[in-house]
Amino acid sequence: MARAVWLVMDSFGIGNAPDAAAYGDAGADTFGHIAAACARAPRGPLRLPNLTRLGLPQAHALATGAPAAGFEQVPAPEALWGCMAERASGKDTPSGHWETAGVVLEVPFGLFDAPEHSFPPELLAALIDEARLPGVLGNCHASGTEIIQRLGAEHIASGKPIVYTSADSVFQIAAHEQHFGLERLYEICLIARRLLAPWNIGRVIARPFIGTPEAGFTRTGNRHDYALEPPGHTLLDAVCATGHAVHAIGKISDIFAARGVTRKRLASGHDALFEATFAALAEAADGDLIATNFVDFDSVYGHRRDVPGYAAALEHFDARLPALLDALRPGDLLAISADHGCDPTFPGSDHTREQVPLLAFGPGLPARALGRRTSFADLGQGLATHLGLPPLAAGRCFLTE
Repeated sequence: MARAVWLVMDSFGIGNAPDAAAYGDAGADTFGHIAAACARAPRGPLRLPNLTRLGLPQAHALATGAPAAGFEQVPAPEALWGCMAERASGKDTPSGHWETAGVVLEVPFGLFDAPEHSFPPELLAALIDEARLPGVLGNCHASGTEIIQRLGAEHIASGKPIVYTSADSVFQIAAHEQHFGLERLYEICLIARRLLAPWNIGRVIARPFIGTPEAGFTRTGNRHDYALEPPGHTLLDAVCATGHAVHAIGKISDIFAARGVTRKRLASGHDALFEATFAALAEAADGDLIATNFVDFDSVYGHRRDVPGYAAALEHFDARLPALLDALRPGDLLAISADHGCDPTFPGSDHTREQVPLLAFGPGLPARALGRRTSFADLGQGLATHLGLPPLAAGRCFLTE
């Protein structure tokens, strides 16, 4: 037993899930469509030599039945590789992470389906009363970057926060860091988290921004997610129960409602997330778990349907991997996965129901194919086995099956 490192490439799907049509996502393929767009563009094919070394192209071809453009001829993988489909209903960040950690969501999260006037009047009335607000703006489905440009000036003038949602189970509150106040935004989100209990909404998200009406508004790295607690015992809980440490980097602590987390490291941007992961590796002891969420794939590129930006972020992530692989000690295990898709070529700006990669590497660990896995929980079960933990409630160990 040594350490386990779990990297989540947030939103990096590798082809529509078997039930994608039920979600309106038939044909979604985050990786495949980005690769195809790059192959057609003057910049040339997507360059991912290190993820290719770990078996990403083979995992995608297994999931979709065809190789991605530019990845038709690739060397044999040097790692364990396969694809996973989600058992839980939905395509949310918490459900994807929880299932990977061994807890399959049996009761789907609630949704606010109406594009306009999305939230129940009684919910907004209670929020306005308890938070002592002059009112709210928005109350609709919206892109987070678009709505602050549209309503930011009115928000500053009126003192009313901007509330909005999407096809995901979220209640998002945007407010200006200086004019409204960051701590006040967090306090209002805590009130909303409590008030939303009857609707079973997965996350309340604080979306702070800065800027001026003249120059435009920009979201900051002070986002905070207030998630429901996982409805069962997760891999993180299991690690803590044995006295070992869980190093939660980026959004991981928020996604698990801080449960099962012994060390929280905040970081904004993929470079900072890598540096925080290296720092955790430098201090982690045998039996510890390091978990990092690389959120920019989703929030900066996927939701904004920025294909060139997503491609560049993938190549940058790939370029940072060798240093991480070199930092692994004998007995360590690195696993790379995702929590859902967010195909930047797909209509709208929401997540897409997709399969995700399961790539695993450890010094001296023989390479082999893992096949199609029917639950994200297989990854968590494998990490539990590696760390010498009791079996989790869900999942088949990818190391032994």
